[in-house]
Amino acid sequence: MGSSRTRANVARDFIIGAMALSAVIAISVLGQIATLPNLRPWYSGLAKPAFNPPNWIFGPVWTALYALMAFASWRILRLPSSGARIRALSLYAAMLLLNAAWSWMFFAAHSPGLGLANILLQLALILATLGAFRRLDPLAGWALLPLAVWVAFASVLNLAIWRLNG
Repeated sequence: MGSSRTRANVARDFIIGAMALSAVIAISVLGQIATLPNLRPWYSGLAKPAFNPPNWIFGPVWTALYALMAFASWRILRLPSSGARIRALSLYAAMLLLNAAWSWMFFAAHSPGLGLANILLQLALILATLGAFRRLDPLAGWALLPLAVWVAFASVLNLAIWRLNG
């Protein structure tokens, strides 16, 4: 009986993991649809600050961040349902939607200003999500810390691009 319960837990964890991973893959693809066609000539033609990373760094960084986001949400999705869990996952969902929307605002709309408005709200949501996740599962919360640091950096970068091209 114990081994069937263990198999059931493994199967449940696998399904939850697939859901968590699917969500971040969908957001990534949605963002890439807006980003890739606008890298040249629009983005490459913008003035950028000296601290702008090379374009090749964004793919590996975001891959790692999306993996950590999926891991964090997987840990929260595995918890028993509660009001705190629902609030935390609602913040997470809003954070994901803003993540994809940033690419459409910045790249597709060719608007660093819209991107800036989005990323500042996105950073606030990331911090709120990190806090909500941490209260439920400390490891899940800390898994979002690299995202918060990267998006804080990206906010400064977005601001600089907006100012240089405004």
